[in-house]
This record gives sequence, C-alpha cells and structure tokens, in this order.
Amino acid sequence: MIFILYIASVSLISAAVTIIDKMNAKRKARRIPEKTLILLASLGGSAAMFLTMLIIRHKTRHIKFMIGIPLIMLFQVIFILWFLTQF
Repeated sequence: MIFILYIASVSLISAAVTIIDKMNAKRKARRIPEKTLILLASLGGSAAMFLTMLIIRHKTRHIKFMIGIPLIMLFQVIFILWFLTQF
C-alpha cells in the first residue's frame, strides 16, 4: 500500500513539474533543470512523465528524454518484477 501511494505521489509531482516546465517555456520564464526532470523520472515518475510529455508535446524532440525516460521505465519494471520474484 505504501509503495502504491509513493508511486502515485511521485507520478503526480512528475506530471505537474513537466506541465510547469512547458508553461515556463512558453512564457520564456525560468525553466525546470533537466537533471530535476530525470531525477523525478528515476524516483518512480517515469511513466507519468512520459505520458504527460507526449500529451502536451514537451521535450519530444529531445533524444535524452524520448529514449531516456522509456529506458528508465524499462529498468524500473525489470526491478519490480525481479523484486516480486524474490518472495
């Protein structure tokens, strides 16, 4: 249960930060550092961030994000499957 709440929270934050970065880009305001976006994806928000990126068309021309975020997702899925088989 705690794991689900954690993933839901990180996913919500990741989607919100992605949307904020898109809005700031349009306004030419201060942007969210790419390191922060990658960190949020690595902490468990990768699926939400990737889906949000596709929906709002943000960072879709950046190979670092269009390949990197799905790779992070893949590693997270592999880790979760490995972890579940240990019990």
